[in-house]
Amino acid sequence: MSSTSGYSAQTFYPALRYRDAKAAIAWLKAALGFTEHAVHENKDGSIAHAELALNGNMIMLGSVKEDLVGKSARDVGAATSTVYVALDSAADVEAQYRRAASSSASIVREPNDTDYGSREFAVSDPEGHIWTFGSYRPQSP
Repeated sequence: MSSTSGYSAQTFYPALRYRDAKAAIAWLKAALGFTEHAVHENKDGSIAHAELALNGNMIMLGSVKEDLVGKSARDVGAATSTVYVALDSAADVEAQYRRAASSSASIVREPNDTDYGSREFAVSDPEGHIWTFGSYRPQSP
């Protein structure tokens, strides 16, 4: 995090690739509550670059590009990483779980309490990326 004008700005942005980025954007909005900040389409209708926001933070995503590193989890046959979203409380985790579950999201880990004091659950998006929501907030030294 960097500080300018008395506030902390996000400095890490998860960046994901999807075979069907338009469908991914729709799913992320409906199932997880993201909002569109910016969406830029290529001439062929694929997504060149998109920014979605949730709780004051953003992710970036776009369509898979064959000439760049950046495959969908579906392309490699497994999730190779997970996106962790820190929420304010265990109650917020439960509310996010209810939203995801009611949208028929694929729940890969039901809400649980961890040994390090977090309440967490995880979902898989339609292309296999894993999204974990929890109440644990890592603190930098």
